[in-house]
Order: sequence, then C-alpha cells, then structure tokens
Amino acid sequence: MATREAVKPEKTDYMKLPCPVPYEEINREAFMSLNAEYFEGMRVDFTKRLNQRFSLSHSITMGPTEIPCQSTETIKIPTAHYDFGADFMDPKLMLRGRVMTDGRVDAALTSEPQTSRGMFNIDYKIANTGNVALSYVQKVSEKVSLVSDLMYNHISRDVIASFGYDYILRQCRVRGKIDSNGCTSAFVEESLNEGLKFVLSAELDHKKKDYRFGFGFTVGEY
Repeated sequence: MATREAVKPEKTDYMKLPCPVPYEEINREAFMSLNAEYFEGMRVDFTKRLNQRFSLSHSITMGPTEIPCQSTETIKIPTAHYDFGADFMDPKLMLRGRVMTDGRVDAALTSEPQTSRGMFNIDYKIANTGNVALSYVQKVSEKVSLVSDLMYNHISRDVIASFGYDYILRQCRVRGKIDSNGCTSAFVEESLNEGLKFVLSAELDHKKKDYRFGFGFTVGEY
C-alpha cells in the first residue's frame, strides 16, 4: 500500500508580516464616522487652481460661537471668520500656508510631497484626564459601516455610549450618531456636480435644549 507523505506546514516569514497601524490611528475609523465636522451657521469653501502647481483657497464661516459662563445656560455670540490659503505643488517641493482672521498662521514645507511627510506633537499634562475609550466598527458592506464607542472617566464616574452609522452613496455620504445623553447628530455631504458639494449639519441636544443647524458649499476647480 502506498503511504501518503505528511504535508509540512509553510514556514512563516516573520519579516513579511503586515505592520500594525500606529497607536494614534487605532480608533481613527470610528472617530471619522462618529465625529464629523459638525458646525452651526453657514460655511463656504472655495478652491481655485491657477495652474498645475499653484492654487488658492478661501473659507468663510458665519454663525454663533459659545462663550464660557458660570450659569448653566449656553451663551452664544454671532461671529464670522475668513481663512486664506495658498498651495504650491512641485515634483521636488511642496509649500502650504494658511492665514486666519483670528491671527493664526499655519505653514508647511516638504521637498518630497509624494513620499515624505513630517509631524511634530508636543503634549503637556499637569493631571490625568481619567478617560478610557473603547470603539468598535462593523463593516456591513463596502458602503455601510456601523460604529459604537464607550467613554468612561474613572475620576468623575461618567459614562457615555455612542452609536453611529456611515453610509456612502453614489453622490452622497451620510453620517450620524446618537449617544446616551440624548444628543442626536447628522452630517450630509452631497455632490451636486463636478466641483460643487452641498454640506448639511445638524445636532439636537435634548438634555441641554441646544439645537444646532448648519449648511454650506464646497467649491473646487481642479
């Protein structure tokens, strides 16, 4: 009788194992779905490409801004901001700059925009915040994701749970969430045509009786 030779298991090449995501990117997918760019009032973003290397951007926001106060009621004042940006893209050099009306100035420089990227973060803490966060993402399909997270503070003993969804359509993306405090949010991005996008934002906080609505447009020429 013929005997079968034992099949030897393939040897694992530990030098070719996939690299895990960085620690700060672990909950990025859940954060993007649950924390969209909610805003109140009106927002308009415009990008103009002057040539293949140089482009300008303009951003205008108008709406109320909360100010700190000792009372439990929320105090808002009307504000308006304008941001101006300029980008220079070259195969050997990339320059980016932003100027805001509130006095902030941001700038970035790199010699290899496709492969080189740098970032510096400095964190200083006088006490521990006591926060512990857990998040879970379920990919229902390529276009639908269900997300949940749990935030616990062992100092104040506060617990907040959030449940959200991220639905990508052909010309629209809808994100929303609801948390254990009764706050409901929704964020819609719809492409009207090439280079024009309509944005709608809404937040309903029934516990604080605070309701926020915003709309805007994103215009870009590429």
